Amino acid sequence: MARLILLPGKERSVRRRHPWLFAGSVGRLEGRARPGDTVEVLADDFTLLGRAAYSPASQIRARMWSFDPEESIDDAFFKRRIAQAVARRQSLPALRVQQGLRLIHAESDGLPGVIADRYGDTVVIQLTSAGADKWRRAIVAALIQATGCARIIERSDSEVRGLEGLEPVSGWVHGEAPAGPVVLEEHGIRLAIDVAGGHKTGFYLDQRENRRLLGELSAGKSVLNAFCYSGGFSLQALAGGARHVLSIDSSGPALAQAQANLALNPHLPAECAEWQEADVFQALRELRREGRQFDLIVLDPPKFAPSAAHAARAARAYKDINLLGFRLLNPGGLLMSYSCSGGIGLELFQKIVAGAALDAGRDARIVQRLQGSADHPVGLAYPEGEYLKGLLVQVD
Repeated sequence: MARLILLPGKERSVRRRHPWLFAGSVGRLEGRARPGDTVEVLADDFTLLGRAAYSPASQIRARMWSFDPEESIDDAFFKRRIAQAVARRQSLPALRVQQGLRLIHAESDGLPGVIADRYGDTVVIQLTSAGADKWRRAIVAALIQATGCARIIERSDSEVRGLEGLEPVSGWVHGEAPAGPVVLEEHGIRLAIDVAGGHKTGFYLDQRENRRLLGELSAGKSVLNAFCYSGGFSLQALAGGARHVLSIDSSGPALAQAQANLALNPHLPAECAEWQEADVFQALRELRREGRQFDLIVLDPPKFAPSAAHAARAARAYKDINLLGFRLLNPGGLLMSYSCSGGIGLELFQKIVAGAALDAGRDARIVQRLQGSADHPVGLAYPEGEYLKGLLVQVD
């Protein structure tokens, strides 16, 4: 096994059990290692620190599989780790009953670069690191054993694979494609999930409890759902008794899916739903010019800052949409604003939203901080895992 020798002092993050080793921390590689190969990680004094997946194309040069120098990285390792991740979800009553569930949350479950979401009897995997890609066969086998799922589709088609020097990969790796869309129920709402072509793994499971909260807040309110995707927030608002819901997205196919999801729920008042295909920034400005006002606004945009290097440009975009949101709120209205950008921390995001309120001339206060669902845990040694952050803000 090749050995990755760290520069003096660079072992501190490993001793704190952070899973990433950046290129600037590495002194040298002793031996030969291909992308995804397991290497031993050593401090500069040759103290053995653990074992990691090597990725020569990435600035994250290695991702720690184990901080136990004696633990073997083999099929049994993945069987054990995946079974543990599934068992942790089963131990939480609120997750035990969910039809849609994240089973593996990458580094926070001790499996860097491995994402697995379950939709009923279908599991969708994303392998975004060289190490995860290397162990695809073992990961699939372990998931089949841990879940008993009927089928698994791989959706390793995200741009982050390019940072690891990996090509996109997608397709069915276990079982056969279902005859139709995968349908699940979430908090009383039926949703058809496009596991083969939808965003991420088909749906945004991390917003599950925030969608429920929106429904609880919507009774009698006019609601604006910006960046609505397939309508998860919109349908919960209708179920919660909203008198009108305007949903905006730039994607025609996403809006078509949202309206199909509405049709799956005939108990919802379709006449209260309005759908608009448009650039959200332009649409919000047009609503402002028209004098439209809302009691409750959801801003759940796509990732503006995939890394800290993009933070400045992303901050301007977040400021813009939140400024428009504040200007569109009725007195006493609520703004539910999110960022899923890893390059924007919670403190910075709060400052951006505060600056937007100030520029809009609105006095506002945080009613609640919002985060991902419990099946998206954040490792205490890996704060970068808390990518989704949100604020529920009320204006005067």
